[in-house]
Amino acid sequence: MKLSGKFFLAFLSLSLLSYGISGAAYASVEPLSVTTNKEFYVEGATITISGFVKDFDTSDPMRSVDVTIMILAPNGNLVSVAQVTPSSDGNYSTTVIADGMISTEGDYTVKAKWSAQENQTMFKFGGSSGVPATEEEPTEQVEEEVEAEPEVDVEPVMGSTQPVCGPGTVLKNGLCVAEQQKKGGGCLIATAAFGSELAPQIQFLREIRDNTVLQTQSGSAFMTGFNQFYYSFSPTIADYERENPAFKETVKIAITPLLTSLAILNYVDIDSEEEMLGYGIGVILLNIGMYFVAPAVVIFKIKNRK
Repeated sequence: MKLSGKFFLAFLSLSLLSYGISGAAYASVEPLSVTTNKEFYVEGATITISGFVKDFDTSDPMRSVDVTIMILAPNGNLVSVAQVTPSSDGNYSTTVIADGMISTEGDYTVKAKWSAQENQTMFKFGGSSGVPATEEEPTEQVEEEVEAEPEVDVEPVMGSTQPVCGPGTVLKNGLCVAEQQKKGGGCLIATAAFGSELAPQIQFLREIRDNTVLQTQSGSAFMTGFNQFYYSFSPTIADYERENPAFKETVKIAITPLLTSLAILNYVDIDSEEEMLGYGIGVILLNIGMYFVAPAVVIFKIKNRK
């Protein structure tokens, strides 16, 4: 009896110990992790962003939403945004090319958001020819006596020389012109409402942004500020659209007047900053009238009738 009792006690102790170790290991897993494959990138490099969602569950609509990835420049401006669907085991991964709006050298922040969970990491961007700072070992200089060679006169060779373009410019037709950069992220709310980035409505919004608004300095400045505000809440709304079909249809109906008003920009010629400001302010005022003033007038008249 004593032997069996000791054996049972030892077995029970090992069971409790193994349970405690496994529980501690499981508890140490972050609810949402995010990391990059490197700490330093140069222009044109591929940035691989990956991580793990602890509570991801494909059988539960509330726990199978996408992970929103946002990259912020050193000055805090949003330069890239994407939504990634994790695999069934909770792992996710996406890639971004280090060019376009990722152009300023410095430390970039990668933010991941899934449901109410958030996490972030950082990487350093060194530009077109940047390299991480490394300490070079001093080398001994050996002085050697070299006999001076006679100078040889070289006749200049006539021919065309190509200019050397600096960072952010490319050679085109013999001239250095500004390099065309990749555009910003997509419209998450509209994409979720219409079901695909290839939907005609999404293509229309992208063309308006890339071919009209971003072609002017004032339009680019507006989009920078707008993106900071828009992407602070749009991932949450887009996730809720995917979970609730009725809400998705409501959003689709609600943004239809906005799409109609933006169509005005397709029928005008915007050749200057003043025209961009004029038409832009006009479209904004038109939408304020449709979404706020008109409903307020209707509500006011209904109350007066009572």
